[in-house]
Formats: sequence, structure tokens, C-alpha cells
Amino acid sequence: MRKFLTLAVLAMMTLGTAVTIAQAADMPNKAVYHLNSKELETQKDVLRNAQNHLDAVGKDNIDLRIVMHAGGVSMLRTAKTDESVKSSIDSLKLQGVKFIVCKKTLERGNIDYKKDLYDVSEKDLVPSGVAEIALLQAKGFGYVKP
Repeated sequence: MRKFLTLAVLAMMTLGTAVTIAQAADMPNKAVYHLNSKELETQKDVLRNAQNHLDAVGKDNIDLRIVMHAGGVSMLRTAKTDESVKSSIDSLKLQGVKFIVCKKTLERGNIDYKKDLYDVSEKDLVPSGVAEIALLQAKGFGYVKP
């Protein structure tokens, strides 16, 4: 009897996993990439990982956001003079990726987003980058920290 119960539980778990995977395949992906590094190579990794993510699931099957705070905001400053970074950002935006910037970082660093950062508008700003990440996670976004 114990063997039968064990097999029955395993069968239900396997069936539950199969149903979950099937349901997930039909659901749109949601991911938030966390960028707080001032290191250019890390920033380029985030851009490359985001593109790989889009390539894997399709741009129409994902809501992908890159939230930048602290040193991560410097990527948008770099994009003003670095054509490869600018091009990657433009390409990702054309595929629907949203770039989100922390207002606290701008205030603390005395950064004027209109003059100092590449292609940032008021709609891209949030009060707190880390709070935005937590809010998105609560809404079902997967957390990615390259």
C-alpha cells in the first residue's frame, strides 16, 4: 500500500509539473533586469543578455524591462558617445524593451536626464529603482541580475 501511495503522489506531482510547464508556454514572459553596475562590460552584458532573451522567446512574447540605478545609470551617459551601446539600446527599444531610470540616483548624482543621458524622458523615470524592481516582481516579473 505504501508503494502505491508513493507512486500515486509521484504521478500527481509529474502531472502537475507537466500542466505548469504547458501553461507557462502559453503565458507571456515578464522579466526585469537589474542594472546597478558602473562597469561598462557588465552593462554590455545586460544589453546582450536582454537581446538573447528576446531572441529565445520572441519580442511579441515578453515584457522586458531594464531598471537602472546607482552606477547602472552611467550606461545611458556612455550611450551618448559610444555608438555600440547606443545602437544596442535603440535596437532593444525598437523591440519593446523599456529602460527605467531611478530618480533618486539622478538627484543624488545631480544628473540632468535631458542633457546628460541618452534618450530618457519623464515616462522612463521612477521614484526608486529598487522599489520598482520589487513592485515588478510582485506583479510576476522574473528577476534577472547578470
